[in-house]
Amino acid sequence: MSFEEKIKELEGIVTVLESGNVNLDDAIKKYTRAMELSKECSVKLNEVTEQVNKILLDNGKLEDFKVEDDK
Repeated sequence: MSFEEKIKELEGIVTVLESGNVNLDDAIKKYTRAMELSKECSVKLNEVTEQVNKILLDNGKLEDFKVEDDK
């Protein structure tokens, strides 16, 4: 399941839960699924953030991106 699909499912669950038209057992199942999706999306975002914070140098090494001050 792609990140976008997970977000879409998560949004659908939130909409259903916010409507208040769901029995307690279903609400618990939906909430549990929402928490799973939220964790998976958070992990993916953290991975992507780490990748974005790296740059490929001319020598082929990956290093942390650093902004140098012109002072």
